[in-house]
Amino acid sequence: MEQNKKYSLRSLVLYFLKLGTIGFGGPVALVGYMHKDLVEDRKWISEEEYREGLALAQLAPGPLAAQLGIYIGFVHYRLLGATLAGFAFVLPSFIMVVLLGIVYKLYGGLSWIQAVFYGVGAAVIGIIALSSYKLTLKSIGRFNVESFKSKWLLWLFFFLAAVITFLTEQEQVLLFIAAGILYMIVKAPPEWWNGKTVNSIVLLQAAFWNYESSTLTEIAIFFAKAGTFVFGSGLAIVPFLHSGVVVDNHWLTEQQFLDSVAVAMITPGPVVITVGFIGYLVNGFLGALVAALATFLPCYLFTIAMAPSFKKIAQNKPVKAFVDGITAAVVGALVGSVIVIARRSIFDIPTVLIAFSSILALLYIKKIQEPYIILIAAVVGIIIKSVII
Repeated sequence: MEQNKKYSLRSLVLYFLKLGTIGFGGPVALVGYMHKDLVEDRKWISEEEYREGLALAQLAPGPLAAQLGIYIGFVHYRLLGATLAGFAFVLPSFIMVVLLGIVYKLYGGLSWIQAVFYGVGAAVIGIIALSSYKLTLKSIGRFNVESFKSKWLLWLFFFLAAVITFLTEQEQVLLFIAAGILYMIVKAPPEWWNGKTVNSIVLLQAAFWNYESSTLTEIAIFFAKAGTFVFGSGLAIVPFLHSGVVVDNHWLTEQQFLDSVAVAMITPGPVVITVGFIGYLVNGFLGALVAALATFLPCYLFTIAMAPSFKKIAQNKPVKAFVDGITAAVVGALVGSVIVIARRSIFDIPTVLIAFSSILALLYIKKIQEPYIILIAAVVGIIIKSVII
């Protein structure tokens, strides 16, 4: 990494504060803004440094845009730069979702709020369904004979995770780890591999997450666990959050969970910030703070740990194979969770139409973004509910 700093740390922090405040459009749009602003226009970061950061963000767990921001902070200002850039990027949207959480708690029982989220919930299903399809294309490819022949094991992980998530309505962390290890063994077994190793990993995983504690500690453990398995898109966290928040711990109702995802989509910054809204509903401001910190901590730690020697790590075939295996299972779980949530949220003709209209709008109206669809769906929900009443 070159040491000729073309910008101050203060300038970098202010840039990420601005991006976190006005950066709409999801992870792909956000990483695009960073390239245009920091590589093309300001020339603070070289093309090679940007590509390295993007590759790391795709390889390691963590929300794509936040991880790239942390890496860019690390390029010239190392640990302090990574910390401040990541914090500045997430802070604006965190404040927004907490404020929305306060409003939601105060007025959530009002009929017009319920009407808003009647439409919004259906639109969210459409958006997540399309995102899961795009993630499948990106991670494994189109499902056809040729793809199945060359990537049959990844497709097996995908369908297995989708079916198990649908049937159990829970995230299966051990399944994801097993998928990563098995694919690594088949495609590129590392030198240290032996049968005892996997037994140790599985036992450690099972023991590590088995806790009984207070709500705040439970929130910290659960969201740190979820943040460890977010690959590429913030929406990949949905199956983990849904099973833990709604099914296992009963912290939120199904509708509150959908509302939480919607809130993340209408605010700028990383989609994963939905955890702040969820944390607030569960346990107030401290719950929001703990949930957000725990979710982004794995992303931060992976980035600063891998950044100094990333070129060597990126060429490691066993690491790539492990990530490919986990990613296939995680995307499959996202598909399964979409079916689970849709089964309870798409319950009449208007919600079906809103969901399908959202998908069609994203497919055929090139410049439209998710926040606009959410806002339109909110208005439609109010109109429909007023007519029904």
